[in-house]
Amino acid sequence: MEATITDGQMQAANTNQVTILDRYVLEEILGPLFMCIGGFTIILLSGYLFELMDLIFIKKVPVLTVTRLLGYKLPSVIVLTLPLSVLFSTLLALGRLAKDNELTIMRTAGLGVFRILAPIFALGLLVSGAVYWANEKVVPEMNHKEANLIREIVFTDAPPSVDEQVFFRDPDERFFYIEKVDSHNEKMQKIMVYDMKSGPYPRLITAETGYYSGEVWELEDGIVQELDEDGFVKGQARFQHMELPLTGSPERFFGQQKTTSEMSRAELREYIDLFQQSGLSVDDFVVDYYLKLGLPFASLVFVLLGAPLCFRFSRGGKMLGVIFSLIIMFLYYIATSVARSLGANGVLPPLLAAWLANLIFGGAGIGFVIFQR
Repeated sequence: MEATITDGQMQAANTNQVTILDRYVLEEILGPLFMCIGGFTIILLSGYLFELMDLIFIKKVPVLTVTRLLGYKLPSVIVLTLPLSVLFSTLLALGRLAKDNELTIMRTAGLGVFRILAPIFALGLLVSGAVYWANEKVVPEMNHKEANLIREIVFTDAPPSVDEQVFFRDPDERFFYIEKVDSHNEKMQKIMVYDMKSGPYPRLITAETGYYSGEVWELEDGIVQELDEDGFVKGQARFQHMELPLTGSPERFFGQQKTTSEMSRAELREYIDLFQQSGLSVDDFVVDYYLKLGLPFASLVFVLLGAPLCFRFSRGGKMLGVIFSLIIMFLYYIATSVARSLGANGVLPPLLAAWLANLIFGGAGIGFVIFQR
């Protein structure tokens, strides 16, 4: 009796083959991926470890405290290594498959480039999502704990100081921002204070210069603006000198300082809205706000661009994959830095500046995939 194969059986067989293909490609990548994560993490931590050793042997900081610093630093380093590791492992794995003619066999079997690379693109998207989640929920808090612990260490040797280009608030719900700080002379430049509880409506204090010492700031050459409930200026007055008392202990006050790396997108958005309502330009922080969403997609962008190149240069092997990885990473982060600078200085809109590198490199990758089809 002759056996017959139904359409359903053929579809099931094809589905099973596709699953085997996805699993095979991913297994080829996951080994190098974990090795790259470990290797890049060690490399990026090596310089930081030298600084920690100085704290132990020169400043006599307890080993337990230094270990806490290392633990706080680790999440930000791992998040930084993930896109690099995805790119390296993808090109190493595909370079091996290409050199052994396995990519050619897959193409001969009727599989398109996009279908072969689909599990890799899915992995890039998954890693991008994980990086975004970590940058929102884990990394800012760990960065803030690390910065505060370093400030505590510094407090034991010197009076607490103000950091420049950071946001922070005091217990009286006053928001502070200082553009430039001369720690040696305890001098500040371009100071902004947003006072939420000065009266029925907020008050904005800006000063060209100021000095911090003890529990009072000495502000000079500034303006006090009284705002209404909609954030518009209803009155203002200039001053040559103003004393601004601080609230709480210096450790508590200065421990509230936060850079953009110590804030989630929601927290950074709160500060941006606060100062934009007062008519102040904070384009550099708006760019950083959009970068907090754009940069995590580097993993997906890297595989979109890097993976199709292995079809284009299929005989290059692993070494060519390493070379491509270095070139792509270098160009991507150079483009991101240049675009951020242009956005911070008002040359490009902040949203475009934050996503420009993704658009260029991701678009080029999609073009390569279509071209290879």
